[in-house]
Amino acid sequence: MLAILSPGQGAQKPGFLAPWLPAVPAAGARLRWWSVLAGVDLQHLGTVADADEIKDTARTQPLLVAAALLAAEALAGAAPARSARAEPLPDVAVVAGHSVGELAAAALSGALTSEAAVALAGVRGREMAAACRLAPTGMRAVLGGDPDEVLAAVAAQGLHPANRNGAGQLVAAGAIDRLDKLTAQPPAKTRVVPLPVAGAFHTPFMAPAERALAELAAGVPTSDPSKILLSNLDGASVNHGRELLTRLVRQVTAPVRWDACMHTLADLGVTGVIELPPAGTLAGLIKRELKGPRCPEIVTLNTPEDLPAARDLLARHGGAPSHEPAPQFRVVVAANAGTFEPAAGLAEGDQVTAGQVIGLVATRQGPVEVAAHDAGTLTEWLAHHDDPVAPGQPLARIGGHL
Repeated sequence: MLAILSPGQGAQKPGFLAPWLPAVPAAGARLRWWSVLAGVDLQHLGTVADADEIKDTARTQPLLVAAALLAAEALAGAAPARSARAEPLPDVAVVAGHSVGELAAAALSGALTSEAAVALAGVRGREMAAACRLAPTGMRAVLGGDPDEVLAAVAAQGLHPANRNGAGQLVAAGAIDRLDKLTAQPPAKTRVVPLPVAGAFHTPFMAPAERALAELAAGVPTSDPSKILLSNLDGASVNHGRELLTRLVRQVTAPVRWDACMHTLADLGVTGVIELPPAGTLAGLIKRELKGPRCPEIVTLNTPEDLPAARDLLARHGGAPSHEPAPQFRVVVAANAGTFEPAAGLAEGDQVTAGQVIGLVATRQGPVEVAAHDAGTLTEWLAHHDDPVAPGQPLARIGGHL
């Protein structure tokens, strides 16, 4: 089974798209069209802009999404029509992306058009950049240490675990003065490294950006994914297009659980991974986190010269598994803000039916029933009795089979 992964902000390098333009037919035309949608000059940013210019959040995010989609089209050997949904790789079973890379993954799953993904990335980048200017915030990577102790230290300083990347890497985010305290008093056996970002991504500091993205997303058409599409919220697969869009909006202020995504890749039995450009970051995390037989064969697709190796991997690992059905996870999310109450007597491991009420969200207007979309096993509660929940927040994981 093969997975395609799309990296997030921080992976970009000056000129990383330059080799693709002469090698891919119509690449320039695609980038010019997507530039109109994103509101930035993607061809300039990907070919001649320097490091300072492309680290600007408003520019970086649509650039990364466009690069991933362009390389995926090249990997497939053909570019789809501009208005078609970008689903050029039928033998790919799983797609996932880190942070803004989720938008590229959503397009590759067929849930969004490439145009919608690039346009959403443009708005997401601009609004997150604007939110960064409202307060002095930042991010620091905490490397090593005991995971529980690191989480406790981050919380003790009033910070947020913005990225849980696995492989001994957690990114703390929040106010600069609190980050400085964490750096001065690091958890045992850790190293705290400042990250060159504009602010505290994936924390409540990004709430204005989440609201702005929600307004745009309300009018974006979606389809249900045709591939297993993993969500950064909890590593679960997403089956419904509207749920996907809700999660993409929520992700602006929610932590990135890349650790959970990697373990879902292993649980699904993924044997091959292609990381789209600018590739290398996610491949490194997988190699450090998934040891031995759980680690898939990986190709980092950075230039057209890497296409033969990527196509060979696709040929050897592509297609759905033929021996056993792979586990598939569906996540039930809250439709309203309020307090969650699980259904009485319903426990993890119980079977649920499609439409079965698994709990209530108590709101000011009264209780709102929460129902399972599909039949399966209640594998995990993601919220518990009297937990406050927000719209789109995961409540429970339902397991089934493909």
